[in-house]
Amino acid sequence: MDPRQAAYDVVVVGGSGVDTIVRVGSLPVPLADSVPVGPIEEWPGHTGGNVALGARALGLNVALLDYIGDDWIGAQVRERLAGGDVEFAPLISPAGTRRAVNLVDATGRRMSFYDGRDPADLRMPRDHYLPWLRRARHVHLSIMNFTRFLYDDIEALGIPVSTDLHDWDGVADHHREFALRSDLVFFSAAKTGDRAPTLMREILREGRAEIVVATAGADGAYLLTRDGDTTPLHVPAAVPPAPAVDSNGAGDAFVCGFLYGRLTGRDVRDCARLGTVAGAHACTAPGSTALISAAALRAADPVSAHAAVIQERLAADSES
Repeated sequence: MDPRQAAYDVVVVGGSGVDTIVRVGSLPVPLADSVPVGPIEEWPGHTGGNVALGARALGLNVALLDYIGDDWIGAQVRERLAGGDVEFAPLISPAGTRRAVNLVDATGRRMSFYDGRDPADLRMPRDHYLPWLRRARHVHLSIMNFTRFLYDDIEALGIPVSTDLHDWDGVADHHREFALRSDLVFFSAAKTGDRAPTLMREILREGRAEIVVATAGADGAYLLTRDGDTTPLHVPAAVPPAPAVDSNGAGDAFVCGFLYGRLTGRDVRDCARLGTVAGAHACTAPGSTALISAAALRAADPVSAHAAVIQERLAADSES
């Protein structure tokens, strides 16, 4: 499949699949032979799919490259991406489509059981991904093993690249290359806790990143840049526009909000604030289905809303 567009704002590589959502009363789940739960639902997405869908909902021109299986799970992925108007260029993996089972409690917290299933020797052919990379303003790599082999070509083309390390502990080798070879690095502070600032400084010191963002759920996010202070800047969490029911996809939505800000010329603090707004919005519906639009994102952001009011007043003054 060849690219249909002359240019893409974001090309996402890897990370599609299907989540099976099981709603439980509390986490951890009590040990029992049988635990009654509410309706079990399946939602196509996963991290790469969520970033692609979320970025497209914000009006960005997006493509997703990945491996899926020739199976009914893969058909669900294709259907959702098509419904979200994401240009999808899949290759077929004999191992099948990735899956996860996510336990979600009454507050929206989750515990995920992830079945990555990609074989260790899986590689994406250069003649498949290069035509897309050459049309990309920005590349976002999911931390699939096969995507690490795209870095040399991305760097040779001079394209900015981001990645999300999720709940990296700062030690696991799998994540390290992604951390040190990306220009923009996201990770969750869920495992690192108080060590997050140290890890952020380490990524900047040892890698090529210009910006590192640690997301912290209800505590918002922390931002550190290469040319800024050595103490991370705290960006408070946004207030969800409705009760939080599911945190699946909130981190991916944060990435989308941040990238939208970055690609529309906002400064890094504004980008982080837009990320918190998108992340909060994502928690208001099940299965990463709450995709915020650009208009809603700007309206929910105080700085964007204030700027819009000023622009309207200036326009009215010029017409009078």
